[in-house]
Amino acid sequence: MVSRTESSLDEVRRCIEANGGKAETRVCDIGDGQSLAALIESVAADYGRLDILVNNAGITRDGLMLRMSDEDFDDVIRVNLRSAFVACRAAARPMMRGRFGRVINIGSVTGVMGNSGQANYAAAKAGLAGLTKTFAKEFGSKGITANVIAPGFIETAMIDQLPADVMDQMRKNLPVRRFGKPEEIAHAVSFLASDLAGYMTGQVMVIDGGMVC
Repeated sequence: MVSRTESSLDEVRRCIEANGGKAETRVCDIGDGQSLAALIESVAADYGRLDILVNNAGITRDGLMLRMSDEDFDDVIRVNLRSAFVACRAAARPMMRGRFGRVINIGSVTGVMGNSGQANYAAAKAGLAGLTKTFAKEFGSKGITANVIAPGFIETAMIDQLPADVMDQMRKNLPVRRFGKPEEIAHAVSFLASDLAGYMTGQVMVIDGGMVC
């Protein structure tokens, strides 16, 4: 796992180890392409192969287009899209050597439908879909698949920042009348990383409680 800070990663590592698994954490700023590529290459070198890559980074710098600064737009593109490109490129060679790979990019329904006040975020997530489809075409013959999961409203810190009345209205507008749970996204990641999804590539899996159905 890769993050800018170790505190949350340590919690995940302890949870994995408590359930009988093994985990190691490494930290870098994914906005720094050289550092990110070096980290991925070091993991592949240390373990002799690289099988699964999940790009799950995301930041927001919301604002209406007329008020959005170039810096806010570029920051979101750099972290949410460019880092995924750098990670995919770095992971491609060790995956080709192993003749196996699963790339899972975490997008958003915002990249499918757009959202007022999120031109930067929507552009990054829409771009992630195009990047993933291209990766799937270029590396499918090497035994590597690439797919996007596009969550809707999930119970994370990102939506906890919203006012309670806004969250209540959003729930009422969802066919399932609730937000998704992180575990429901994790199950989808697990499926795409498994042999069960070996014939699925270049797809955008929308998990949004019917938000854009």
